[in-house]
Amino acid sequence: MTVPALRELHGVGPQLAASLGQLDIHTVQDLLFHLPFRYEDRTRIHPIGSLYPGAQVQVEGEVQHSAIVRARRSMLVIVLSDGTGHITLRFFHFRAAQKQQLSRGTRLRCYGEVRTGFQGLEMVHPSYKRILNEPDEALSDRLTPVYPSVEGLGQARWLKLSDQALALLEQHSLVLEELLPEDLRGKLRMMSLEAAIHYIHRPPAGADVAALVERRHPAQQRLALEELLAHNLSMQQLHQRQRRFRAPVMDRISVLEGDFIRHLPFSLTAAQERVIDEIHRDLALRHPMQRLVQGDVGSGKTVVAAMAALRAMGNGYQTAITAPTELLAEQHLRSFTEWLKPMNMKPTWLSGKVTGKARQAALKAIREGVPLVIGTHALMQEGVQFGQLGLVIVDEQHRFGVHQRLSLLDKASETSLHAHQLIMTATPIPRTLAMTAYAGLETSVIGELPPGRKPVTTVAISNSRRNEVIARVAAACAQGKQAYWVCTLIEESDVVQAQAAQDVALELQTGLSGVCVGLIHGRMKAVDKQEIMDRFKQGGIQLLVATTVIEVGVDVPNASLMIIENAERLGLAQLHQLRGRVGRGEQQASCVLMYNPPIGPLARQRLDILRKTSDGFQIAEKDLELRGPGEVLGTRQTGMLQFRVADLARDRHLLEQIPPVADRLSRENPEQVEKLVRRWIGDSTRFAGV
Repeated sequence: MTVPALRELHGVGPQLAASLGQLDIHTVQDLLFHLPFRYEDRTRIHPIGSLYPGAQVQVEGEVQHSAIVRARRSMLVIVLSDGTGHITLRFFHFRAAQKQQLSRGTRLRCYGEVRTGFQGLEMVHPSYKRILNEPDEALSDRLTPVYPSVEGLGQARWLKLSDQALALLEQHSLVLEELLPEDLRGKLRMMSLEAAIHYIHRPPAGADVAALVERRHPAQQRLALEELLAHNLSMQQLHQRQRRFRAPVMDRISVLEGDFIRHLPFSLTAAQERVIDEIHRDLALRHPMQRLVQGDVGSGKTVVAAMAALRAMGNGYQTAITAPTELLAEQHLRSFTEWLKPMNMKPTWLSGKVTGKARQAALKAIREGVPLVIGTHALMQEGVQFGQLGLVIVDEQHRFGVHQRLSLLDKASETSLHAHQLIMTATPIPRTLAMTAYAGLETSVIGELPPGRKPVTTVAISNSRRNEVIARVAAACAQGKQAYWVCTLIEESDVVQAQAAQDVALELQTGLSGVCVGLIHGRMKAVDKQEIMDRFKQGGIQLLVATTVIEVGVDVPNASLMIIENAERLGLAQLHQLRGRVGRGEQQASCVLMYNPPIGPLARQRLDILRKTSDGFQIAEKDLELRGPGEVLGTRQTGMLQFRVADLARDRHLLEQIPPVADRLSRENPEQVEKLVRRWIGDSTRFAGV
């Protein structure tokens, strides 16, 4: 059956079709899968006297007072009463004629959010209608859906469009194909797709509003499973397309690897050796490696990356290592420069700050095949061309978008070979999230810290005990130890009441006589940052006051005390990363989470989790539960995770069902796979030339 075109719906002309196109709605089926993001309960009238702040309600009453108040900005102020109480309605955007329409004695029915105002409860810009005829107009018999929209497309228009689409569904002029296996639907007792779609668009009066708002209703769960399956399949498709390319076979073991191991000042852990073997096996294959290496802070991922790079270099291919921040990329540059010096090799550096002749020289070296290139996202920009790119290593990849990460693979020469790809992260990805966001990637975990490392002792302390914390820092520095003091802002802000790094540095310089205090933040010039970090590393600076710029990539073994100011403002993953900057030597390290009371229940929960565990995977699972996938992966990555119904934290029980169903569909019903991906994602996985 042909899917009806949008232009077949009443009222859809070229202009409306163009507006709908902005939301990727091109057919009536697309319209049915454009789902409400919330609901309004207009099935009943609430007495004004029963209202409370935060309630989303419908009220009805008579206008007692109407006036245009001319203050800093003019507003139309209406006082509405129903005999049980009164509420103020405020309109900041209004026409003069509205004052006449809403004059004293007019009967109004309003819907909006109740807030606390200057003179009691109020609603700001509620939707309203005048009740002109007696008896009063009938109330709605069902919940009112509210749709995601674009400018110029009001909710009344959405209701008319979705009414027509649902009518076509009821008349069987449009059939929604069931794409989930019948036995899975039966096993999970799922309602039909058409019934689920109809319920979500037009929930009846008496529907479980709380379940609908939280998206736990069986109708929404039916669609959530299908959407999660589609995302899993789309990621698998993406990586399968990569595997269809030919990659350079790197099976030669060169003397570089043995020389490198001999010159290291430490021994590799068993976990590092296992992951290196997994990577080397991948590099010997004829299709591109796509491996994700997860390792908690301090587990030694950089050495693993170095062994991968040396395998590529020993086989005559270039390696590109990219990191999201200048500080982290510079850390890699210093590590690799130091490690490769005994072999008379030197990395080439490229970042956005490399300009003029230095940039031209770097681009020329890259084009001519220099073995190792390290840089920021500048490596992904136009004008950068590699002579013989064989391996791409992306660190902290969740801070790059998928498009960015894959675009680097296109930097190879005009040959038909595609580079291998190694992705590294010190932010452990929860298993539930990895099943969808990284489906199709091989995964390695470095689950072992180097010998001698001790867990960091963590405590949470109120800012009221600040002087005790400063005394503790003084005692640690007197014993020859070094410390970090991390602040969330560079300078004072009226909006966010947090201690600024510059002020804290001044406070500590004044209060800690005999202690050398340094300051580092993101707005400093790269050369100045490097000078401060070098002095701290060499012991010239005992206490380093820093912003979260030191979250990743900083390695000072003698630093054993970490103070995190306003810890209640940071997420779990960020706090865990910051804590990972200490405890990198053999001495016992401590982390103090300093907070400004009172703090909310979520912030308290975060601090408690940090105190109780140092397991990055446990922390990541909790972070997913508290903040959701967008924040855990990083906002730039979430283009691949814009869910319409599903939620990875809430729907983790559904995720367990996904991998076997995805594998089965890929094997037995590949045409269903294409339809599922097209229904939920469209063509968003077809990017970066893959």
